[in-house]
Parts: sequence; structure tokens; C-alpha cells
Amino acid sequence: MTDIIEPYGHSLIQHGKNSNRIYLMKCDAAEADSLITHMNQLAHDKNYSKIVAKIPESQDPVFKADGYKEEAAIPGFYRGQETCKLLSKYLCPKRESLTNDMEIKQILDDAIKKRAEAATQALPEEFKIRELGPSDIPTLAQIYGTVFKSYPFPIFNADYLLETMSDHVTYFGVFHNNHLVAVSSSETDLDNLNSEMTDFAVLPAYRGHKLALHLLNEMEKYMINAGFRLLYTIARASSYGMNRTFARANYQYGGTLNNNTQISGSIESMNIWYKDIGAAK
Repeated sequence: MTDIIEPYGHSLIQHGKNSNRIYLMKCDAAEADSLITHMNQLAHDKNYSKIVAKIPESQDPVFKADGYKEEAAIPGFYRGQETCKLLSKYLCPKRESLTNDMEIKQILDDAIKKRAEAATQALPEEFKIRELGPSDIPTLAQIYGTVFKSYPFPIFNADYLLETMSDHVTYFGVFHNNHLVAVSSSETDLDNLNSEMTDFAVLPAYRGHKLALHLLNEMEKYMINAGFRLLYTIARASSYGMNRTFARANYQYGGTLNNNTQISGSIESMNIWYKDIGAAK
């Protein structure tokens, strides 16, 4: 079961019982007031316990006036010029309360310490990385189904993977003896010159080789050459591996979205990491 993604005017909303929330993925500034009213009504009708809004900083006062609180920020998100704010409105006190806050802090502290470690060694010769194409989709979907019990987007569905691959998402894979063993994607926003580095999955037998970090490095090169300015991710706050990966790649911590996303069978908190690559090319 995955949540619904639907337009509201020129904006884009995801919602459903899977994550039991509304996620404003794209906010058209001219629609901010009506969006707030619409999402409040939708949350009431569906009994959702959280609304999270990804908005330009200029719309911050409008949302905060309706009870939203800032949980994270990504400087330079909009064409390198304007900050993105991630604001949340909790409709149930239990949804806002963390039971694993000390664990999240420990994992974050550990990741930040890893930033000082040496640069990634070369990918061993038996592994190869390349961009994935339509012929890779059946295996790509199979890997996602193996690694994740649940996910906020329908990445187990071959039709969804083909649709996104044909539109705005570039998928990458690591191969071992011509077998796909690790994957990731870069979800691009050409209008704002940013890209979300996401959907990392490594088959259990191939963990420990830092394949996610090698994938991230390869995706960065691709996005720099394509002229993007800002890269970011929304990573599971309880994952030592993914938080270490982004810290080692010199991403900056942007904040934590509490009890935010249904992934791998439960609703988890998510950490924001970002990297300015505007001057890298």
C-alpha cells in the first residue's frame, strides 16, 4: 500500500494512511492560503495525524500563522537562491513525541564524526556502476521488494519505475559479475536545479563494501555535469549506514522530521542532509 500523489492547482500533495499524513511536496506561492485550508480539511476528513510542508522560505510566515513548526531547512534549494523550509503541523500530540530521541541523537553524532574520515577508496574491480535503463526495471523492482518491507512511494511497481525513469528520475546500479546488487536514484527538479538523492538499496550479501557511498559519488558527478546546484536527501534517522554515507560525502545536516515516513514496516523519523554543488563544475 502506498500513499496517493495528486496535484492541487500548480502544487503537489502526497497523502494516505500508509504514512498517516499529508506531505506538501511542491508549493505554488500563489496557492499557499487555499492550500492550507484544503490540507486542514483533508486531514480532518481522513483523520491524519501530521501535515508536513516543503515550502519556499518566503511562505514561512503564512504556514507558521496556521500552527506549523520548522523542523528542517535546506539553503539554496530553489536555484541556489532561496532556502527551502520543511514545516510540520501535528494534529495528534502522540505523533510529535519521540520514543527514540536519544538513539537518533547518537546516530547523528556518530555520522558527523565520520565526516573526518578518509575519502572513499576506489570501487573494487569486480563491481561496476552505471545508469540503469528500462531493461533493468524488473531486477530493480525485485531489489526494492527484497530490501524494504514498505516504502512511501511505489518503487516495487515496474510501471511506476518506468514512468519516473522516463520523466525526472535517473536510476543507478552497482553490478557484480553482471548481476545488479545495489541501486539508488536521483529525483531531479530541473526548474529549481536541485535533486534528491534517494531510494538506496543494497542486497544483504553485498553490504559492507560502502556501495551506497560509491553510488552517491557517481550520482554527484552526473548531477554536477548536468548543471544542478543543490543535492539533498531525506534519510532514515535510525540508519547508521545512510547517515554515515551522507556525512562522509560532506553533506550538511539540515534537521529531523519527527515520526514522518512509513518505511520498512513502521513510521520513522527522517534526517535532512544537503550539499551545495553550484560551484563544483
